[in-house]
Amino acid sequence: MNDCIFCRIIAGEAPATILYADEQVTAFYDIHPITPVHILVVPNRHIESVNEVEEEDAKLLGHLVVVARHLAIANGLERRGYRLVINTGPDAGQSVFHLHLHLIGGRSMPFRFQ
Repeated sequence: MNDCIFCRIIAGEAPATILYADEQVTAFYDIHPITPVHILVVPNRHIESVNEVEEEDAKLLGHLVVVARHLAIANGLERRGYRLVINTGPDAGQSVFHLHLHLIGGRSMPFRFQ
């Protein structure tokens, strides 16, 4: 997908600080962080959102979470805590339509809906 910024980052065609990459996923810093640690973990294959996930994607989604856990530990977040968030659709805050998991942490985050 030539117009997808995440696909371009994965292909090395757009700049990003890559923290992890393998044959299934790539992780990099969010350019608009909302917490001191804000990392995106994205599947290398373009999937628009959770709405397009199929049964055969279950292992890939699990891998996203495992990679996020390793990155949380690498960033010292395991003791105090962190959040894993997947936004689906514009009303949920999804602004890039390539499935991605936000790993956020490094400060207290009270739970609240506004």
